[in-house]
Amino acid sequence: MNKLIKIAARNLLRYQRRTFLTTLLITIGVVAMLLFVSTSGSFKAMMVGQITDSMIGHFQIHKKGYVSSIDSLPLTMNMSPKMFEKAQAFISERDDIEAWSPRIKLGAMFSNFSQTTNIRLNGVDPEKEIATCPELPKRIIAGKKEGLIEKGKILIPELIAKGLKIKPGDSIVLVATNKDGSVNGINFIVQGILEGISGPGGRDGYMHIEDARELLRMEDNEISEIAVRLKKPSSLKKTLGDLSASMGALKNQKGKPAFEIHGWNKLSPFSNIAKMIDLMTLFINIMLVSIVLISVMNVMIMAVYERIREIGTIAAMGTQPSAILKLFISEGLLLGILGAFIGSVLSVIIIVVLQQAEITFSFGRQTGLVLYPVIGIKDILLASSMVIVVAVLASVQPAWKASKMDPIDALRHV
Repeated sequence: MNKLIKIAARNLLRYQRRTFLTTLLITIGVVAMLLFVSTSGSFKAMMVGQITDSMIGHFQIHKKGYVSSIDSLPLTMNMSPKMFEKAQAFISERDDIEAWSPRIKLGAMFSNFSQTTNIRLNGVDPEKEIATCPELPKRIIAGKKEGLIEKGKILIPELIAKGLKIKPGDSIVLVATNKDGSVNGINFIVQGILEGISGPGGRDGYMHIEDARELLRMEDNEISEIAVRLKKPSSLKKTLGDLSASMGALKNQKGKPAFEIHGWNKLSPFSNIAKMIDLMTLFINIMLVSIVLISVMNVMIMAVYERIREIGTIAAMGTQPSAILKLFISEGLLLGILGAFIGSVLSVIIIVVLQQAEITFSFGRQTGLVLYPVIGIKDILLASSMVIVVAVLASVQPAWKASKMDPIDALRHV
């Protein structure tokens, strides 16, 4: 086998121009593949980070059935104090959870004393909410950002602020109906205006969790949901599986699961965009690999055509057809390895340069976002393996044709 590899390498060096052009095509394919994977992955990670770090968290825990009726913000589907304590116990046991925030979600009538509209609100513990969604304060486009929210004050979405011409410092009144059907109204001061984000939660306002309990006249420590932040977002699937298995064992009085756990991708429509990015990446990879396949196959077919007499000579000397087959496949293998290696090295260099360049772009209303492409060893190995395997496969048909040549006919070829 070593002799075949040496002979194959010698043959590639004999036809330097053809070897150079083929290697160049493979290299370009590898570079294009890895650059697209790294940049699209960076954009996807940034987009997901904007959603999870500014409003949703990496996953959320609710009472069973809450998410299916979340549009109506049902207070009757809140977790009881005992359920909340049990959920806390499960969360506290896990080392992969960085922070969590209890929330009370409610709908209310919002009035500036001359106009009235409806509003969705999240009652939160400011410290826990910032720990769970650290990018949330950055969404405050007017008013005080420090500490997120104070008692007696409210953060309102930009849409309502513009519609009712409200600014920080204005006095407003909230009127809400609790789960028993009684109505309560409390005056608040607008502390800040929140930038809108598309999707559920993008138009919600925020208030202190104690103010939410007072407005709803809650006597017990009940909550609507728990938003959770992981130390490593990549561990989401494992964490959800573990928690679903452990918390799923808890049953309600009807013998059904007491809790439901949903990842951010089940709670936000942006998960569809993430899937589109993955699908587009797959399509681009297939296209680039096809280019490599065609280029290598074309070169190997030309190599067989140009070396017909050489093939006839070595066959007449007693070389077995299997050895000729392996020889040409070895040439395709070496071309794939060489192109994959050079392409991987160039890709890493280009990615490092892009990281240092700190290219900025806009996403929706978010400006000044920095493109920071990152490529992992797993991605490099996968792309290289794909290219090498394709190069070998592209060599099979020409190699098979060379191995089946009749020595006499090959020697007669002009």
